[in-house]
Amino acid sequence: MRRAIPSLLAAALVLVPACGDDGDAEAAALVVFAAASLTDAFEEAADAFEDANPGTSVELNFAASSALREQIVEGAPADVFASANGPNMDAVVQAGEAEASEVFALNELEIVVPAGNEAGVSGLDDFAREELFIGLCAAEVPCGELGREVLASAGVEPAIDTDEPDVRALLAKVESGDLDAGLVYRTDVVAAGGDVEGIEVPDEHNVVAAYPIAVLARSEAPDVAEAFVAFVLAAAGQAILAAHGFDAP
Repeated sequence: MRRAIPSLLAAALVLVPACGDDGDAEAAALVVFAAASLTDAFEEAADAFEDANPGTSVELNFAASSALREQIVEGAPADVFASANGPNMDAVVQAGEAEASEVFALNELEIVVPAGNEAGVSGLDDFAREELFIGLCAAEVPCGELGREVLASAGVEPAIDTDEPDVRALLAKVESGDLDAGLVYRTDVVAAGGDVEGIEVPDEHNVVAAYPIAVLARSEAPDVAEAFVAFVLAAAGQAILAAHGFDAP
């Protein structure tokens, strides 16, 4: 079973490298901080990476990219950062916590409604309906920033009832029926399966989210971290991402 690190515990984690005999990556414990929207894809990618590198374990910490950025800048031990947008990665690089990054996936926003869509949501204009329960990601979170950009492009002033800390928290409230609509990534609609329905955002208002990944300067297993990043960028990793709805850069 994939091991996910609760965000509140991430700062207390101590890496314990292990000795390896051979393989492309030396056996070690690898800590990957990744945007919440990458949950399903990176769980599968981590399993595949472990299978390809016996003795290596991958621990995953999923949260909003902005929250992960703060943890990294404050010194949380981690090896790899995968962000849902460029600015959070740029802040990590500027703080000296990574040397460079590379975009590994693209995503777009989509309207998400509960299965059955009892509220009759059909488009972005419905986000202004006061009688509906509407949710967005918080403004400082990539999906929240992009969601507000989409709505502004469409000339819609949303009647927001809740700002959620990350995209998966927002998705969960739509799945449960607590919200009539939200703006999430297309890949989150795919991940939820039949529990929600997706409504496409018109191309003229949608935005593309570019996801960068980088090896972190504090990594205690930089060779393994580089191998994981290379795996994500290579054909096998890209196939996993595509299966979860991401586009190639």
